[in-house]
Amino acid sequence: MTEKKLRLIPTGTCWCGCEKEVGLGKFFAPGHDKVAEAAVIAIKYGSSVPEFLHAHGYGPHHSVSRAAVDAGVWEECRECSSEPGYRGTAESVANHKRKYHRAEQ
Repeated sequence: MTEKKLRLIPTGTCWCGCEKEVGLGKFFAPGHDKVAEAAVIAIKYGSSVPEFLHAHGYGPHHSVSRAAVDAGVWEECRECSSEPGYRGTAESVANHKRKYHRAEQ
């Protein structure tokens, strides 16, 4: 069963807290989503991405990128000669394929 998520509504102001106005339907000014993400990791995990991953059950013993593929929110490139193949969003994998597998087609 999929957990129902709260529907978030953009307010016209950047959600990182910088108070900049943002375009219609936007939550962040360009790049400010990463600023907000880094701030939360700094507050909750002492700026340590390994601590963040460990707190959520990921690390060398449990791959976060494999979990994203298994959850259906990321894809894995099946054209890569190495295992695992490149993993990322559908758009990112498409860009990867254009860059690294175009000559192979």
